[in-house]
Amino acid sequence: MPEWLQAGGWGLLAGSALLVGAAAGWFARVPQRVIASIMAFGAGVLLSAVSFEMIAEAHDEGGMLPTVIGAGGGAVVYTLANLALARHGARNRKRSGAQPSEGEQPGSGSAIAVGALLDGVPESVVIGASLLSGGTVSLVTVAAVFLSNVPEGLSSAAGMRQAGRSRRFVFLLWLGIALISGVAALLGNSLLGGAPPQVLAGITALAAGAILAMITDTMVPEAFENAHLLVGLITVAGFLAAFALSHA
Repeated sequence: MPEWLQAGGWGLLAGSALLVGAAAGWFARVPQRVIASIMAFGAGVLLSAVSFEMIAEAHDEGGMLPTVIGAGGGAVVYTLANLALARHGARNRKRSGAQPSEGEQPGSGSAIAVGALLDGVPESVVIGASLLSGGTVSLVTVAAVFLSNVPEGLSSAAGMRQAGRSRRFVFLLWLGIALISGVAALLGNSLLGGAPPQVLAGITALAAGAILAMITDTMVPEAFENAHLLVGLITVAGFLAAFALSHA
């Protein structure tokens, strides 16, 4: 199977977790504390992947300067885009509650869709690019993205249901993001195949910076709001689980 097609398949697999989470959030009445606990675990898993897979790999490939510039740039781009989306009703897109309805804030549905895309694309690009270094995908990165996507889909779908959005909107949204995740991984592999190590390192760090900003801006607040004192313990458990996987 061509490498680019493998990349697309892995990206689609990781993105499909959004649909799994959305189904649980829509059809099951999952307590908010459980949602928050899953979100905390997913945040810990992603933090580990960012630290030991993305940032460490970027540093090994390209050195300190591309890593710092890339990570800082990713955080800035994500934050600016997130600020713009927040003004249109997407601030709480990962929340299981407190999401605005379309009647309360027209255009918020589209903003939530763009925000979900903003959250998912950097992760998928890294999955596709991870195949370039050794011909095999980073299973830790795929597992981290998959495990973090489940609570993201779960929490968001529960919040969208409370805000009165239709089942069609919710599932078409996450299906679209899952498909785009596959395409982003495919493009990440195809377009970066001949890139110098420094460029590849900078792009990996760019994605890592965006993901780290997303974790602290959206996932951790949602987890803390409902899990409170347990959030630190659960997040560390997720971090250690991913760390153990990376050294298995």
